[in-house]
Amino acid sequence: MATKTIFIASALITGGITAYANQNSNKNNNVPPNIIFILADDMGIGDLGCYGQDQIQTPNIDLLANKGARFTTHYAGSTVSAPSRCALMTGKHTGHGHVRGNKGIKTETGFFDLNIPASEVTVAELAKQRGYSTLCVGKWGLGAPNSEGSPINQGFDYFFGYLSQGAAHRYYPKYLYENDQKVMLNGKVYSHYMIMEKGLQFIKENTDKPIFAYFALTPPHADLDHPDLSQYDGKFEETPYINKRGKGYMTQQKPRATYAALVSEIDRSVGQIVALLESQGRLDNSIIIFSSDNGVHGVGGHAPEFFNSNGDFRGTKRDLYEGGIRTPFVVRWDSKIKAGTTIDHVSTFWDFLPTVCDIVGIETPDNCDGISYLPTLLGENTKQKKHDYLYYEFFEQHGKQCVIQNGWKLVRLNVSKPTKTIEELYNMNNDPQETNNIIDSHKAKAKNLRKIMDSERTHSEHFNFTATSQRN
Repeated sequence: MATKTIFIASALITGGITAYANQNSNKNNNVPPNIIFILADDMGIGDLGCYGQDQIQTPNIDLLANKGARFTTHYAGSTVSAPSRCALMTGKHTGHGHVRGNKGIKTETGFFDLNIPASEVTVAELAKQRGYSTLCVGKWGLGAPNSEGSPINQGFDYFFGYLSQGAAHRYYPKYLYENDQKVMLNGKVYSHYMIMEKGLQFIKENTDKPIFAYFALTPPHADLDHPDLSQYDGKFEETPYINKRGKGYMTQQKPRATYAALVSEIDRSVGQIVALLESQGRLDNSIIIFSSDNGVHGVGGHAPEFFNSNGDFRGTKRDLYEGGIRTPFVVRWDSKIKAGTTIDHVSTFWDFLPTVCDIVGIETPDNCDGISYLPTLLGENTKQKKHDYLYYEFFEQHGKQCVIQNGWKLVRLNVSKPTKTIEELYNMNNDPQETNNIIDSHKAKAKNLRKIMDSERTHSEHFNFTATSQRN
């Protein structure tokens, strides 16, 4: 395996948070904050009450927003799981990251996702270098057991859940992984409950160090499957989803009630985490972040338009329109963030790594694409650096790219079919729903964005626009 390089600022004292973060002092200002990142799977920005949802109950996430900050212009790492999570963990966008799509590989132990290599430096490794206990529970999707991409080899002290994305489609799996070892369940255990139990237990047992806990939870991803529909049963007119093929997503007679139950299940999990930290006296000095890995899905019986799951935006998962990549992003940090703050700063998943570096007092790796949003969290907006642009690429559905800059957005479709490639230009300041393609009337703007698009990506041996990537 390649040797990892960890970038540490030599002048910083191990275990302390940055002097910059300490400008707003409090009683815990010499204690590094706990960092809890809670990630939902395929949840739309419109599924939460704090973003306008009125049919699904999400009181605990709404309380995070009321007690902290709600971002209005936050972007996922990609429009599907694996590359989005790679961006979150490594601070690189899909033009530079190692994992740029959902690509499966066959290994000696089964079919898993493409490994992130040992040479990548993850958030967990950086936090661990600063004395943090590190946890990942839920869905990993970035490497096989006992490989360089295993979470245990990417900086996490403990992992429990699904290593493979394909296995995570089932909530009653044959087995889950604890670190690199199978835990046989034989389809008798609802996975989310056990995943939460393991994650909460880790927090209970690790009180002597600050914690970086990554709850990569699987709801509301399909299958639409939940053991208790009592909260929503009978509240919606249902159109059953019937699987006639014998493979794929399960038959679900009540997909609307089930989807709502899955969203509310995530909300209850957020409440459990907050309650535990509060009972330990650690809530005031904990950063709790909630988001989703990409836009809402529309499979297994879920019809996003019924719940307005993508909010006001066009598109869903696998689109590079806003509905595919614009995500909820809520941050609570009681000792630092003013309650009820609304933030319109443009931010993205690859900003998480440099933000953590700023918080814990460690130098950001040179090859990071992200920009720390710590100044924004602290209300010091004049110190906040901004992205010149955001770049995305995606390798399903004949290939897609987009560039976002100052409210302008260039979308390129059918990239792998040059004779059928088309481009679309939107001014999202005037047209946030991306309904009016104005490329013919703004050719100079399209040309400038095209230059960025054509120059931003680096070569990848696994992802290019002339070959089809495997998906799961």
